[in-house]
Amino acid sequence: MNPKSYFTLLLVCGTFYLAAQSDRWQQRAVYKMEIDFDVKTHQFTGTQNLIYINNSPDHLDRVFYHLYFNAFQPGSMMDNRSRFITDPDGRVANRITTLKDKEMGYHKILSLRQNGLPVKYEVVGTILEVELNEPIAPGSSAVFDMEFESQTPIQIRRSGRDNSEGIDYSMAQSYPKMCEYDYQGWHANPYVGREFYGIWGDFDVKLTIDRNYTVAASGYLQNAEEIGHGYAEEGSDQSDKLTWHFVAPNVHDFLWAADRDYTHDQLVRADGTVLQFFYQKNDRTEENWAMLPKIMDRAFDFINEHYGQYPYRKYAFIQGGDGGMEYPMATLITGERSLGSLVGVSVHELMHSWYQMILGSNESLYAWMDEGFTSYASNEVMNFLRKEGLLPGQNPTANPHRGSYQGYMGFSRYGLEEPLSTHADHFTTNSAYGVGSYSKGAVFLHQLEYIVGESTFDKGLLNYFNTWKFKHPNDNDVIRVFEKESGLELDWYREYFVNTTHTIDYGIEEVAAEGDQKTKVSLIKKGVMPMPVDLVVTYQDGSKEVFNIALRIMRGNKKKEDDSAKFTLAEDWPWTNPRYDLIIDHPLSDIKEIQIDPTMRMADLDRENNLYISK
Repeated sequence: MNPKSYFTLLLVCGTFYLAAQSDRWQQRAVYKMEIDFDVKTHQFTGTQNLIYINNSPDHLDRVFYHLYFNAFQPGSMMDNRSRFITDPDGRVANRITTLKDKEMGYHKILSLRQNGLPVKYEVVGTILEVELNEPIAPGSSAVFDMEFESQTPIQIRRSGRDNSEGIDYSMAQSYPKMCEYDYQGWHANPYVGREFYGIWGDFDVKLTIDRNYTVAASGYLQNAEEIGHGYAEEGSDQSDKLTWHFVAPNVHDFLWAADRDYTHDQLVRADGTVLQFFYQKNDRTEENWAMLPKIMDRAFDFINEHYGQYPYRKYAFIQGGDGGMEYPMATLITGERSLGSLVGVSVHELMHSWYQMILGSNESLYAWMDEGFTSYASNEVMNFLRKEGLLPGQNPTANPHRGSYQGYMGFSRYGLEEPLSTHADHFTTNSAYGVGSYSKGAVFLHQLEYIVGESTFDKGLLNYFNTWKFKHPNDNDVIRVFEKESGLELDWYREYFVNTTHTIDYGIEEVAAEGDQKTKVSLIKKGVMPMPVDLVVTYQDGSKEVFNIALRIMRGNKKKEDDSAKFTLAEDWPWTNPRYDLIIDHPLSDIKEIQIDPTMRMADLDRENNLYISK
């Protein structure tokens, strides 16, 4: 099937399917772009044909585009945000404010037409504001044709040229991109260095660049036979160019990178997925990058089984960028790392293919659903790779999320924590954003496993993927999936853990004989946030009994998790009550130890009072 027919089919099917979702419609975009790149000036010209399908119930009288490269100019919002925030990102700091003319980035819009007629537009920082000639009615589409001229900035944050490891071009957020419009309205947020949100769409991109460059990109290369590896023959005219043609279906962004010294390796998995590896081969990369394909192949096995089947036929690990950053079907990662670090960043960015590229949550509003869920899954995948013996010198751990808990709980004690409901751009400090989005977001999931039970949680996580893939789930959608899987009410968990900074602290206040044959355990709730409590009693004969004390507002209990211990459902604990008494049908002399949550999945801020040991 030729690309034109392929995209026509996707457009028709996608429009019908998405418009049919009355409860959560999705906009749709079909991009065709041709880019002519000048490596001498680091500038490029482009044409963009964009079919925009309005599946919303609203008439749209204006649209907005992101112009991300405009952030890399002195005095931009990103520049000011970095210079005046309390704890600036060291990769940015005051670097933007010192950029010279030829080092800056920009997008200049040369022309823009709607359905063949010119429209009025204005560039406002990193946003292009467009007044439409005629509204786009519900269920209809509009065609936008744009001509633009851009300059690639020196690499500062994610995108740019000449990164710290000598990669020529990391071209992320490098084209005018239509902003997302959803049930909450337009999301035309200026780019100040945080997260992204985009329309599900199809990309057909032709990139013309000097023939001595190798190009890596999102999507599938359409003309491999024409371009080979892109290297110029010795003595040939270096100004000669090649056109690379990529097609990327059903994604919400497009990335490309180019370098004159890329080595291109690939591995074809048993399921047919092609893993590609682009890197500069030298004494700092050669050994570790050679080991990466086998390790990532095994990681894919685990990820597909536990988090949902990867739906594309390709994924590319590309040396570039400023650390690690995820994109559809590809990632940019710095490559001069130890094996453990290289695998760690590769796994993390790969997991974003699930928790952002496929489950396309608005990561500006719900950064923890993106970074936190990715961090949770990455911890699990890395622990699996340790068990497989694929990370020499690293042993598996009983709780791979321990670091996430320590990061979150340690930071919360400083009083600088901000609610996870804070928009990513509006955290007061970078630290609060980072700890909340990555660490607390990972704790959100692992602690949810504690609430609903391990087997229920595993099923719920897969159901979340299968229910919301290629849509834009919000925080309530996550909770509803687990409510349906568990039969429990869980809205309270989101409201406390996401919308507030209230902390958890339970303790064993007293253990005393209750007559000759029973024991009374008095528990205290010292923290503001309520939680169900697993109270584990170890008897003198070595047997164990788990008393599951659910919150009354949960309207139920989780299922038994540990077959080696007796599982007893205790009376519910009303969240308004600061104390709770549990009567155990054993004399005090039978009890060896009592502990609150020995699995340490509950983020209890003070565990000093969680353990009772008989004297």
